[in-house]
Amino acid sequence: MTLIGFKIANENIEWPLLRDLWRLADSSDAYDIGWNFDHLYPIYGELSEPCLEGWTMLAALAEATDRVRLGCLVGATPYRAPAVLAKMASTIDIVSDGRLELGLGAGWHVAEADAYDLVLPPKLRDRFDLFDEACEIIIGLLRDEVTSFSGAHFTIKDAFLAPKGPQVPPPVTIGGTGPTRTLRAVAQFADWWNTPFWNPEEYEAKLEVLAAHCADVGRDPNTIRHSTHVFVLADQSVGEIADTLGSVIEAGIDQPIAYFQPPFGPEPMERAAEAISTLGVDHK
Repeated sequence: MTLIGFKIANENIEWPLLRDLWRLADSSDAYDIGWNFDHLYPIYGELSEPCLEGWTMLAALAEATDRVRLGCLVGATPYRAPAVLAKMASTIDIVSDGRLELGLGAGWHVAEADAYDLVLPPKLRDRFDLFDEACEIIIGLLRDEVTSFSGAHFTIKDAFLAPKGPQVPPPVTIGGTGPTRTLRAVAQFADWWNTPFWNPEEYEAKLEVLAAHCADVGRDPNTIRHSTHVFVLADQSVGEIADTLGSVIEAGIDQPIAYFQPPFGPEPMERAAEAISTLGVDHK
């Protein structure tokens, strides 16, 4: 079954318009999952430009929508204590009546981390050691009655997380294509792997790497579903959008994510919904 995602970056957009665009997607039968990002600074514009906080925004969107699933693609685990992030996730899952998609990532935006004095280890090895520990804690708290963990970066002891949301735990998406650590984390923890930038040749090569990591951890790679961003420009035609989405689906992607680019407005989302209607996607 193919699902269709959409994504609107939470930078340089005012809340009323952002909320209205999500409500438009929620009222359409074209879109299944909506995404924002977890950055405190813009990633496209100037660092001084406006950028809404992603998890607070998700909580508001959980109340503003009724149908679409929702998540951060992806949550930056170094920015919050893992137990706090797990508590946030369970609360949003409750508020949304079980619609949370739990995106997790190791973080990369050095400028925002330095500006806000957030922990983002400069060495990738240390960053991914921290990430692996955070994933174990977050998933354990969302899944188990009592969770204990002792690692180099985090320690929790006999920790409870209550109430849990309807999903125990919510499905986990890990984004990135790093062959050594990211794809191994996907094999260990993820229900979904997001390859952020679509490249068919790279995708095929990384499938082999992911399969090898799955073999190492004793997991069937077919239990991991795949998503990617499909950038949708404001002036693209219905036919162009349909061609791009269709080619990604044919390549084996389970969730193409229409990543809308500025200037934002309802017309591109409506054209994309029309394009999706021509693809014969089974949303059931």
